[in-house]
Amino acid sequence: MTNIFDLTGKVALVTGGARSIGLALGIGLAQAGATVCFNCTSEKSRDEGLKAYEAAGVQAKGFVADVSDEASVKKLVANIECQVGMIDILVNNAGINKRVPLVEMEVEDFSKVVSVDLVAPFIVSKAVLPGMIAKGHGKIINICSMMSELGRPTVAAYASAKGGLKMLTRNICAEYGAANIQCNGIGPGYIATDLTAPLREPQPDGTPHPFDQFIKERTPAGRWGAPKDLMGPVIFLASEASDFVNGHVLYVDGGILAYLGK
Repeated sequence: MTNIFDLTGKVALVTGGARSIGLALGIGLAQAGATVCFNCTSEKSRDEGLKAYEAAGVQAKGFVADVSDEASVKKLVANIECQVGMIDILVNNAGINKRVPLVEMEVEDFSKVVSVDLVAPFIVSKAVLPGMIAKGHGKIINICSMMSELGRPTVAAYASAKGGLKMLTRNICAEYGAANIQCNGIGPGYIATDLTAPLREPQPDGTPHPFDQFIKERTPAGRWGAPKDLMGPVIFLASEASDFVNGHVLYVDGGILAYLGK
């Protein structure tokens, strides 16, 4: 039974895979047997990412590329195909957020978030799809968000992009399902990473951070997610175990989207 989750011989590209959630996704895929490639925007981040994979006991190949720039993506994909092989698995993970009230947000900032979080997945998917079609199979996994379903103050750009990414997922499924390409999404809940660490630290008086308390009370699991909680889902969606799963977003959120709250 475990053979259906085996990714041996598969080539995976994880965008923004040098740290945080992207790193966990890459490590999970590598542990399942895939040859993992990742991109980041600087040589420093690439080198740090390579060390992080090595520390986890797996190998990866790092590249410097801007996934919101089509020329850079074409070069990235060509380099991977030349050095490693045709891409079987794409994880569109790279993303940014700018937390600003809508009426205070500059159009340039809104556009930047949409460019990285929505346009970039379109660009990278467009670049890898011809190879997947030629091979007769492929897996595209878009890292969506609970903000693909919900809104919150100050995240208008992020929620707009992630909502669009959910629909891009469905449209790739609609267009290329007949080519034996499955495009699905993962919607992480609130994950304990370095970026969210300040929101989980106790207040100076020792009381819990209000947002930390809010998340724990709002989540049926009663805790923040860990990056490793995303490894199983990404392996499932990258493997033949999900060959008849298409156009779906798997929310890995501890049940928060199913829970109205007390």
